Amino acid sequence: MSTISNTPYAELEVGQQASFEKHVEEKDIQLFAAMSGDRNPVHLDAEFAAGTLFKERIAHGMFSGALISAAVACTMPGPGTIYLGQTMKFTRPVKIGDTLTVRLEILEKLPKNRVRIATRVFNQNDEQVVDGEAEVLAPRKQETVELKELPPITIG
Repeated sequence: MSTISNTPYAELEVGQQASFEKHVEEKDIQLFAAMSGDRNPVHLDAEFAAGTLFKERIAHGMFSGALISAAVACTMPGPGTIYLGQTMKFTRPVKIGDTLTVRLEILEKLPKNRVRIATRVFNQNDEQVVDGEAEVLAPRKQETVELKELPPITIG
């Protein structure tokens, strides 16, 4: 098992940065479709997607949003963080095989442990695919937690 630690509100500083990386695989698209119920053929059907603006299948936009959530929850501020809001602008499509990097930056510390964070996602070519901002409730105290192992998941 691995462990992760958070950064409590008192230790967060404007300009502080963190990142989180994920390679987008076929199984991710299938699992996201199954979990979300979003079975838009642009994500799942190569023949349909060939006739779209993108000419190939693309990942769900909210898949990138889920990675932002993972970055906030697992890197900065980390465990114990509560989401209050998120804005996102999708600037480029995400394709199967892309490696995405979520880059977080503390923009502002607000009263009552609230924090504004820039939430930007880039592909392996350093092209921005999502531009956004989150408002979160940062943890009050420092904690280190064990990450639970996920059970094997099958699609079908």
